[in-house]
Parts: sequence; structure tokens; C-alpha cells
Amino acid sequence: MKVRSFVFLLLSLACAHAWAAGDSVRLKEIARVQGVRDNALAGYGLVIGLAGTGDTTKNRLTVQSVANTLSHFGVNISADDLNSRNVAAVMVTANLPPFAEPGQKLDVSVSSLGDARSLTGGTLLLTPLNGPDGKLYALAQGPLSVGGYDVRAFGSSETKNHPTVGRVPDGASVERAAPVGLGEDGRTLDVLLYQPDFTTAERVAESLRRNAGVNAIAEHAGKVRVTFSAPPGDVVRAISTIENVPVVPDQIARVVVNERTGTVVSGGDVRLGSVTVSQGDLRIVVQTDYLVSQPEGVYVDPSRNIATAVVPQANVKVQDPEAKLVSIPNGATVADLIAALRAIHLSTRDVITVLQSIKTAGALRGELIIQ
Repeated sequence: MKVRSFVFLLLSLACAHAWAAGDSVRLKEIARVQGVRDNALAGYGLVIGLAGTGDTTKNRLTVQSVANTLSHFGVNISADDLNSRNVAAVMVTANLPPFAEPGQKLDVSVSSLGDARSLTGGTLLLTPLNGPDGKLYALAQGPLSVGGYDVRAFGSSETKNHPTVGRVPDGASVERAAPVGLGEDGRTLDVLLYQPDFTTAERVAESLRRNAGVNAIAEHAGKVRVTFSAPPGDVVRAISTIENVPVVPDQIARVVVNERTGTVVSGGDVRLGSVTVSQGDLRIVVQTDYLVSQPEGVYVDPSRNIATAVVPQANVKVQDPEAKLVSIPNGATVADLIAALRAIHLSTRDVITVLQSIKTAGALRGELIIQ
């Protein structure tokens, strides 16, 4: 009997361990280290080589920029003498990833500033990209890749997608590395959760203490402070161990609906209390036919009020089908509810209305977010 109890206990522990391992994720998938982040870069530049689809001469910004650029090459010309639509003023943006070193390539986005019709076929001139601190971090240049076009001829036009925005793959070269802070002397770092949650934060701290052998304290729902000791050459290895610690995140019961697009997304196995939904469809159709009343004879005599008249004839129909009843048992999920509502041919927007009513009635055991 004792042997059976012992075997049953081992099986229970094994099943519990397998369940936990199946639901666990690496810490790096639900959190990031504070200080390890992208940095936004931006710059002003010119796109040349456009086939008459660039900015018009009304854009003094573009004309003056062309004149200033030519002066750097020893060509002095007045801005008033420039008359070309082969150039467009643009803003260039990019994201500088953490730990990027000089020489690394970045993708850049190019967006028109003026009244250019299309950037197709253009080439971005050398453009400095600065950070929020005003320092230069990268230089961008190269031919644009535009996923659209704007063609016009003899009063006809054809446009596809958005031809005034393009990209330059690997078009920027990093010139300066962005500073990355990893805490005090590389011995203390903060782990920030992508989705702040008190339960998940405490589980992260507990898993770090148990599996990584570090001192971890959950300071609030979104941050866990980690203190570790490692030789200067082993800091990267220590952080790698920390970010690969298994964690079982607490999944939030949440339903997100978008009334504009009619989208319903349910996560966290959202459950419902006992609820009954009755939905009726009242439809009013007004149909008007216009009949022509023509008096006998060919001639119309206005003095005798004899004239052709248009007489409207309206038909009003009211349709009120029998209300449809849906009963949801206690413990059913939102997925079960949606399947039941779709079975009676409710539209997605009607489903959203029902979800809002169920939330108001207190039967939705989760958070309802309306976008």
C-alpha cells in the first residue's frame, strides 16, 4: 500500500512538473533588461533622380537645399535659377539597436516633405542621422525601394499604394555606438516586464533566486531588481543565464474588441458566468415607387390645372423575426459564446454588442478592452 502511495506521489509530481514546463517561457521572451533598447535617429535629406515626380519650385525648402548642396561641390547657383522636378525633400528615420558598433548597416525609411508625387526610382543623397541628443550616429545613402507608383499622362493617372514613402535596405552605416547602461558597475540590473503583472513579477523573482542563484526582488508589477556577483569577464555569461531562466507567466483574462474593424480577440481562457442572451432583429424597410400621372389627351392646359404629375407610392414593411435564445452554462469560455452566437447567424458587430452587455451584467470574468 505504501509503495502504491509513493508511486502515485511520484506520478503526481511528474505531471505537475510537465505542466509547469509546458507553460513556462524564457525570461527574455516576457521581459527586457533596462537600458537595452533601440534609439531613434532622424535626419533631413534630398532624393534625386526622380523622373519629374519630385517637388515643384513652389517648395522653397527644396530649391534652397539643392542650391546649398551644389555649393558644397563648388557650384554656385541662385535658388531662383533652379527649375526641376527631379528632386524631393525628405525626412530619413532609422532605429539604432543596442550594442551596434561602427560599420554596422541599418535599414532606413524615407518620407517626402513636399508635394512630390512619387519617390520611385530616386536615390537618397548622403544624409546625417542624429539622435535626440543632437549627436551624429549614422550616415544614410542609397537607392530607394518604393512599393508603389504614380503614373500620369494626358489627364489620366494611376496610383498604387503609397509612392511618397520608401526604404533603403542597409542604407545607413553606424558611425557611433549608443551608450548602454546595465546598472551599477555591471552588478545590478533591472528586468522590465513587457506586460506588468504583480503575480508574474513575483514568479520572475522567485525563479531567478532558485535557478540563477542571484538576489532578485520584485519592486513593483513591472520591474524586478537583480543583484549578482561575477568577474568582469563573465558579466555577459551571467546576464545570459538570467534571461534564460524559465518563468510561468500569469495570463490575464482579457477580451479585446475593435468596433471599427469588427475584430474580437480573446486570451487567457476567459470564462463566463451563467448568462442567457436573447437577441431580436427589428428591421424596417421603406420602399418608394414614383408613378407618373398623365392626363388624357396630348395637350396640357395650365389654366385648368391640367398637367403631368409625379405621384410617390410608399410601401412600409416591418420585419420582427422571432427572438433567438442562447443559454451559456457556468464556466463556458468566450470562444464557446462566440461559437454559439455565430451559430444563430449574428454578425461580428452584434457579437461585440453582446459581449459589452455581458460585461455590464457582471458575467464576463475578465477585462474587456474596447478599441
